[in-house]
Amino acid sequence: MISRRSIILGLGLTGLAGASTATYAAEVEPFGLVITRYRLWPPGWPAGLRLSIAVIADLHAGGPNMGHTRVRRVVDAANALSPDLTLLLGDYVADHRFVTERVANEVWAAELGRLTAPHGVWAILGNHDWWHDLVGIRGALEAVHIPVLENDAVHLGPEVGGFWLAGIGDQLAYRIGRRRFRGIDDLPATLRRVRNDDPLILMVHEPDIFTKIPARVALTVAGHTHGGQIRLPVLWPHFVPSKFGARYAYGHVIEDGRHLIVSGGLGTSLIPARLGVPPEIVMIELGSGHASAELT
Repeated sequence: MISRRSIILGLGLTGLAGASTATYAAEVEPFGLVITRYRLWPPGWPAGLRLSIAVIADLHAGGPNMGHTRVRRVVDAANALSPDLTLLLGDYVADHRFVTERVANEVWAAELGRLTAPHGVWAILGNHDWWHDLVGIRGALEAVHIPVLENDAVHLGPEVGGFWLAGIGDQLAYRIGRRRFRGIDDLPATLRRVRNDDPLILMVHEPDIFTKIPARVALTVAGHTHGGQIRLPVLWPHFVPSKFGARYAYGHVIEDGRHLIVSGGLGTSLIPARLGVPPEIVMIELGSGHASAELT
């Protein structure tokens, strides 16, 4: 089986599509920032409930393409959207071998601590947070008063007519062998925390769990894949870190009436390059017209 790591490391940037493409992938696209907007009305979403959600996924703070100044730009851009709710989907620090600027936990966390939204800023942890400095990352988020939802749910908004927000523990938390992992995700326990019929939004880091998500969940939001990070014809599905290949690689997925939005994320993993998947903040508007997507 071809692994994402073997393809990336085997080909290298210079083998992507010539020197000009390699230069663009390393020095141009990773430094961009787009706002990707989705408007949708999932089944069962109340007619009178409108909710805007900003999603920040896979920050991977660290140079060359996500230094302190750039993290600040991301936060400023998210606040400028004036969302009702801001969600952080894990993987906060860059840990690849090409890091040129270390961004200390307290530094990137202080920037994320400037995020504002009426319904709050909420986080989950990703696989890289578990694999590298879990205690430090947890502590940094706690220090800036950003709660981490781990197999837990909270009710937001008015007691009658509000909504639930839940977060699943990471599905790849522990390495137990070559390409084998044990997660701490507990979907049944998380759903038991939801105590009425108000709509439910679910945060997950890896989208693969979507096959198990019941129709009770109005919307699942995920990161992890970086949209493949290097999007090349034929080879692209192998760059996506998912057992489903490109099925849940990126964007708005609808299966059996269930809705999933996968962010392409912001930072980089393994190598500091992006091609065909620009860094993005996702802006979701629920209860607003028909399902659609646009890039700004």
